[in-house]
Amino acid sequence: MKQTPQIAEVKLVYTTTIKASERPQVKSSQDAYELFLGSWDRDTIEHVETFKLMLLNRSNRVLGITTISKGGTAGTVVDVKLILQYAIKANACAIIICHNHPSGALVPSESDLTLTKKIRDAAYLMDVQLLDHLIIVPEGKYYSLEDNGQA
Repeated sequence: MKQTPQIAEVKLVYTTTIKASERPQVKSSQDAYELFLGSWDRDTIEHVETFKLMLLNRSNRVLGITTISKGGTAGTVVDVKLILQYAIKANACAIIICHNHPSGALVPSESDLTLTKKIRDAAYLMDVQLLDHLIIVPEGKYYSLEDNGQA
């Protein structure tokens, strides 16, 4: 008798203890910036480029924030598949992405713009809306690609 091979079971689970009505709501890029900044390691913001993801429900209430990648002083590698995995796992309707520029430069690079388009297009296929891409710098400032017509 032929033995059936073992196959791993895949589960997608998202759990929270926060009531939907108690989740912060994002109404502007300033709201998103303040929430992202609260999740940032202030000791590394000048030294390590970090890329984060905010997951939102249909009412733009925050489901969670996670770190997608950490790099060096000049960049970090972002895997779009990881972003979509988190969005789908949390059943997010929208996302906001954010990374820091340790150099203090607020202007998005060409690779920032290319990555934004790539994430926006991939998310669109999954019915997830990319609302904004923020760039934050150590001096307490931020740049919103959406506010500047670039998201």
